Amino acid sequence: MSKRMLVVFTLLINGVVPWALYVWLSDYMSSLAALSIATLVPLADNIVHLAKHRKLDAFGALMLFTFLLTMALVLLGGSEKMLLIRESLITAGVGLVFLGSLALRRPFMYHLAARFISGADFQANWMYGYFRFVMRLMTVVWGIMLTGEAIVRVYMVYHMSTERYLAFSNIVLYGFIGAAVLWTVVYRRHAAARLTAIKQNGA
Repeated sequence: MSKRMLVVFTLLINGVVPWALYVWLSDYMSSLAALSIATLVPLADNIVHLAKHRKLDAFGALMLFTFLLTMALVLLGGSEKMLLIRESLITAGVGLVFLGSLALRRPFMYHLAARFISGADFQANWMYGYFRFVMRLMTVVWGIMLTGEAIVRVYMVYHMSTERYLAFSNIVLYGFIGAAVLWTVVYRRHAAARLTAIKQNGA
């Protein structure tokens, strides 16, 4: 399977299919039941990946985590404001996963990248200090952007009317995510060029 097809397949199995399944099933059963069934998709993908590679898939595990966290928040129920901040709590949870992974030998961004950039060359890059710096910096930026987005939207919930929050909520979400994606694309090109120069000078 080509890298492009692998990326598409992974996004479908761990993201699009579970959410589409959840939306469809929600018309016929409770949200908790629909979420429980939808969660089986990324769970099955993780089990297959674990059996095949003897290690968890970082992206699949992240998607599974978000579904399980969503289920926990659904169980909590709560007021209208709790329902409004539910999505932000999930974003914050993912952001904290990124930041918490900085305490590990290899940060979460490395494992996410390794899922889509296979090959010995990518793994060998870890021996370069600059590459390790890049992986950690990307992890920090995404962790801060995700938790920052959540903080802003939670603040909005308690300082805006529901109508105004719903009008501006997605603008904030897509603004933070869009900025993170744009920065990643630009910085990745710069980092790749510099890493290539480091390898050539060190050869």
